[in-house]
Amino acid sequence: MPIAATFCRGQLGLTAPLVQVEVNLGAGLPTFSIVGLPATAVKESKERVRAALTNSGFEFPAGRITVNLAPADLPKEGGRFDLPIALAILLASRQLLERGPEAASGREFYGELSLSGELLPVRGLTLAAAHAARAGHEIIVPLANVQDVGVVRQGRTLAARSLLEVCAHLRGDAREMLSRQPCLPNPAIDPDASRPGLELADVRGQTFPKRALVVAAAGFHSLLMSGPPGSGKTMLAQRLPGLLPALSPAEALEVATIASISSHDSLPRRFGRRPFRAPHHTASANALVGGGPQARPGEVSLAHRGVLFLDELPEFDRRVLESLREPLENRTVVISRARLQAQYPAAFQLIAAMNPCPCGYLGDLAASCRCTPAQVQAYRARISGPLLDRIDLFIEVPRLPVADIAGLAAGHPPPLSSEDAAAAVLRARERQMSRNGCLNGELPHAQLQVLARPTAAALELLERVFERLGLTARSYHRVLRVALTSADLEGSEVIGPTHIAEAVQLRRAADVFRPAPAP
Repeated sequence: MPIAATFCRGQLGLTAPLVQVEVNLGAGLPTFSIVGLPATAVKESKERVRAALTNSGFEFPAGRITVNLAPADLPKEGGRFDLPIALAILLASRQLLERGPEAASGREFYGELSLSGELLPVRGLTLAAAHAARAGHEIIVPLANVQDVGVVRQGRTLAARSLLEVCAHLRGDAREMLSRQPCLPNPAIDPDASRPGLELADVRGQTFPKRALVVAAAGFHSLLMSGPPGSGKTMLAQRLPGLLPALSPAEALEVATIASISSHDSLPRRFGRRPFRAPHHTASANALVGGGPQARPGEVSLAHRGVLFLDELPEFDRRVLESLREPLENRTVVISRARLQAQYPAAFQLIAAMNPCPCGYLGDLAASCRCTPAQVQAYRARISGPLLDRIDLFIEVPRLPVADIAGLAAGHPPPLSSEDAAAAVLRARERQMSRNGCLNGELPHAQLQVLARPTAAALELLERVFERLGLTARSYHRVLRVALTSADLEGSEVIGPTHIAEAVQLRRAADVFRPAPAP
């Protein structure tokens, strides 16, 4: 019986297992069946493939057509299997090549077919292209996906507009037509990726919050801001990506791979840029940490190597916020479902903002708070102590005087620009990488004890603070990490009392976020 096979790749977490698309043509009543754990979109490819073949001038084989997607225990979903199924049918029916299925060896095919035979884009091809490059395979993709796979620096990629173009290429009579498609020539990091976007100097006043933002950027520390509405919390958070250095090529490919799983958008225009994700406070736990039937990555993974900004933090569902505890600690997310388990990286930098009370004006000298103590306590209690314990920096962002807003205040130093702040952040990060091999916010406890060298005066101050503020062991280590970052920004080899004092000052406001005592 005529049998033919082509190759494609599935998607399971951040892996792309090779899938062999086998087609068997048998005698009997006309049937078309697909086996191998196909999802609904894969099962529906039968009608798309049938119409695409006939409308492209081919003969659809009569009899029993069996398509097997091997391995059989790997779930398959999406429209990417349309093209390899159609080609395998043409190979099995000898309509494509006299050489038989050998022409498809060493190649992988991707693309959803329209009823007219045109190739439509599919999701997740950056991941598939990376795996194909490591295997040394050539891949053929829809023209609309060529930029998505172009970010992979090895391997050969060809693009086609239709099923007929792919068939002509395999016959060898239109190789020039297919190879001259504008495949992206392995792009480097976008040179604009390291340039600041929004300008930090546009934020009037707020000298201390700006310093906290620089410390957070330099040491990969999480930050929680509290202040009345309109004080500049969101503006500060939006300027953090402009203080971070550009991604390395390996990091950029990792970020692009995660993004390609969740989006059809073109990736190269933002290749190398740090992601900035700001989900709405109505987001579910699945949207935030990932999930769903196909175990898709959530916002914490889409913000990998970038910033996750949670505005109006207490308005998030408490169970959603609690789901952040493990990713903040482990920097990974494991999503388990009945038939699959997927693991995604989640090395994101958490920046959160909130009001001090439900009305937003508690402690504001220019406005009166209308909240009762019970309402304030209930509002703050929405953020649990274990989650607060995993945040490094706590600051208050007060209301600005009119003179600062209008830029008329005298006696203040020139505002800190994003360019100067980014340069300081880069120097501090280079010191950390050369000394630690990682950033201070990711430094393990055992390594922290060896590398953090407080002076005797600094250690005495830290011990007094630990006893007075009642810090936990986790908080103690976080204060020490922030002090180490403060020393790196100053270029100091040791942690002095001023560095400990700054780290404590950046954490003392944690009392504002904890539940207020009962009246």
